Amino acid sequence: MRKVASVVAFTLGLPLILVALWWISTLVSPSFFVPEPPELISEFFGLWFGPRLWADVLPSLGRFAAGVALAIVIGTLLGILIGLNRTLRSLTEPVFEFFRALPAPVLVPPLLLIIGPNDAMKIIVIMLGAVWPVLLNTVEGVRATDPVQSDTSRSYGISGFNRVRYQVLPSAAPQILAGIRQSLPIGLILMVISEMFAPTGGLGAAIIRFQRTYAIPEMWSGILLLGLIGFLVAAIFRAVERRILRWYYGLKDLENAV
Repeated sequence: MRKVASVVAFTLGLPLILVALWWISTLVSPSFFVPEPPELISEFFGLWFGPRLWADVLPSLGRFAAGVALAIVIGTLLGILIGLNRTLRSLTEPVFEFFRALPAPVLVPPLLLIIGPNDAMKIIVIMLGAVWPVLLNTVEGVRATDPVQSDTSRSYGISGFNRVRYQVLPSAAPQILAGIRQSLPIGLILMVISEMFAPTGGLGAAIIRFQRTYAIPEMWSGILLLGLIGFLVAAIFRAVERRILRWYYGLKDLENAV
């Protein structure tokens, strides 16, 4: 019980302090562009837990999930293939370095012209930005596979798909999941940016529309919602990661205990 209370205190302590400071500052120096916390909270629940939940929030989350899922599948498959083949790795490394250096938002205008302001364009933008952490971490994870394990697999006649499934993937899983963890906030950012460039619906389009019409509390409530979504996505992924890598964290805990 004490441990749970400690976790809650550490999780909520700093946010509560920041909200208190924000509230005090709005009382001391009121500003049209910074709403007070009660006004923002009232606007938040009134705006986003109604028709806009179906019109803006859920479509945005669907595009985010589709783009990140594509990035995970493509990045993991390509990463395993390239990580296992030294020649392919040498050929692709310069190309990957070039495209990785390109900020994903600069791809929005050309994709907007080629594909149009539709859901496919937004999903592709999210995928193109989120794929690189997964891909590069997968390549490094596969490359770092223990050579003793590889020799043991060969001696037991384990090769091809079985070797990938039973040796390479478990060995590279910590780095693959680290890449996925990095890709999630990138995907969320690109979800908003793509919707701001192509305002046909979604959270990003709603926030930019509120900003242009000087609907200040509504704009801040959208930003608050994005922050909460990011926090929940990170918390859910952390729980999933702990479950998938329970053997890995168990070994770490054992090493720390020793």
